[in-house]
Amino acid sequence: MRNDTVPRERDVRESDTSLAELRGDCARMAPDWVRPAADAPDPVPPSLIHGVTVPPDSARLIDGMSEYGD
Repeated sequence: MRNDTVPRERDVRESDTSLAELRGDCARMAPDWVRPAADAPDPVPPSLIHGVTVPPDSARLIDGMSEYGD
């Protein structure tokens, strides 16, 4: 019987790529990435924020979920 809490040697693998190599690859590719030109939306004045409205079905769904860590 195998103990599942102890990883076998073949289950544990290190990446073939170091972090420095990965960062270098990303830096070389960055000029090829296109960033869409989009204007940021105007901020909403706090006087217009009046809370959040949650549909009853969604509220029941969330209420039925367990708390994190239960």
